[in-house]
Amino acid sequence: MRFIYPDYEISRNLSRCIVCRACERQCSNDAHGYDEDTEKMFAIDENCVNCHRCVSICPTRALKIVKTDNTFRENNNWKVDIIKDIYRQAESGGVLLSSMGNSKDYPIYFDKLLINASQVTNPSIDPLREPMETRVFLGKKPQAIERGPDGSLLDNAPPQLELDVPVMFSAMSYGSISYTAHECLARASQKLGIYYNTGEGGLHEDFYQYGANTIVQVASGRFGVHTNYLNAGAAVEIKMGQGAKPGIGGHLPGAKTVGDISRTRMIPIGSDAISPAPHHDIYSIEDLRQLVYSLKEATDYKKPVIVKIAAVHNVAAIASGIARSGADIVAIDGFRGGTGAAPSRILNNVGIPIELALASVDQRLRDEGIRNEVSVVVGGSVRSSSDIVKAIALGADAVYIATSALIAIGCHLCRSCHQGRCNWGIATQRPDLVRRLNPEIGFQRLVNLITAWKHEIKEMLGGMGINSIEALRGNRLMLRGIGLNENELRILGVKHAGE
Repeated sequence: MRFIYPDYEISRNLSRCIVCRACERQCSNDAHGYDEDTEKMFAIDENCVNCHRCVSICPTRALKIVKTDNTFRENNNWKVDIIKDIYRQAESGGVLLSSMGNSKDYPIYFDKLLINASQVTNPSIDPLREPMETRVFLGKKPQAIERGPDGSLLDNAPPQLELDVPVMFSAMSYGSISYTAHECLARASQKLGIYYNTGEGGLHEDFYQYGANTIVQVASGRFGVHTNYLNAGAAVEIKMGQGAKPGIGGHLPGAKTVGDISRTRMIPIGSDAISPAPHHDIYSIEDLRQLVYSLKEATDYKKPVIVKIAAVHNVAAIASGIARSGADIVAIDGFRGGTGAAPSRILNNVGIPIELALASVDQRLRDEGIRNEVSVVVGGSVRSSSDIVKAIALGADAVYIATSALIAIGCHLCRSCHQGRCNWGIATQRPDLVRRLNPEIGFQRLVNLITAWKHEIKEMLGGMGINSIEALRGNRLMLRGIGLNENELRILGVKHAGE
């Protein structure tokens, strides 16, 4: 017996419905059906995940998805979600899975930070008429300028990643998302002069051509890792943790390990790709240092090495150790970061906000005098250009985005990626669904998004009287908090609005 009423109901206006059956054909969840006897459409509400595919393609606007008004008796302790989760686990005996990021009502600190602006004594800058620098370089920075005998500057900088705008596409593996989605990310990165991350699934042979704009990832499962792979990208990232599931490994179900995914990951077709929670060769900073330098050796010291960690309570100390391990860049992923699948309890209860983690890390590295030893990249629900500006003012060199990028190419955040039936052709490997994502359109939409953000970043910099991203990094005087307590303001290192 099922005790759970569907979360969503499909509302169909029969006076508008022309029975074209497009909704039936387009729904991979079988939420629509056709009755031969009555020659009318019907809905199976319990199958609906609220992905809006049917609503979007209905030619007569006969459909809409509504949240059910069938409710449990109100109880401040036993919330509806808790009751439904107990029913589901009592029925299945399994761990509950969720997709995308944490959707709980925790504080979003980006929304409680305001950007300062110039007025009279420090005039603003018009980016339409004056130069505005949005380029950033990621990697270790030399401690001093060196000159040759003739006085010319010597290039003594370690390998750097050059970005035209301080944004990169975060790790999303081939397998968790489709070939077409990866193509969109790769092509957009090349066009924009930024980078995209392969995730832990290896790099499809078709995408080696985008190597100059690719970050290749080495995770605990070592899927798809070989010498050519390491040397194909512009940088190598060691994944130690992920914001959506700190302390948890990865798992790609065998149903998704098909064809090219099997070859790219170098595992048998149909086998589960399980990444252990820890790297079994890393149990200390010294062990991490060995892997960092092994990867540097394998790439002839020509590529920066990134270490990605989840934002947890002692993240500042961890980042300090990473900076001393020889890594060039530390990437920190906050608890709102997206994922293809994670245990719901982990997703909603483990980790800390990226804003607090970033401020703590930046201050610790400055206090220890090693801030230039490592660049800092942050991710975990960066949603807009203003979030980027605030992150840089809190101490980041650049940001990772993933969910924002997927939304740009069509994701409707139905949070059912783990089922592998994405109606928009993104988080699926079903050929009929993958074809729904047009790479030409998806690529252009990503280019449009980042181009728009770049213009907005310039406007905000100009409003602050700043003409380069570098001048904003860690400049917390450009931020003011609103509705924050003293501890939050202290950790963020900002003053309250009005001060």
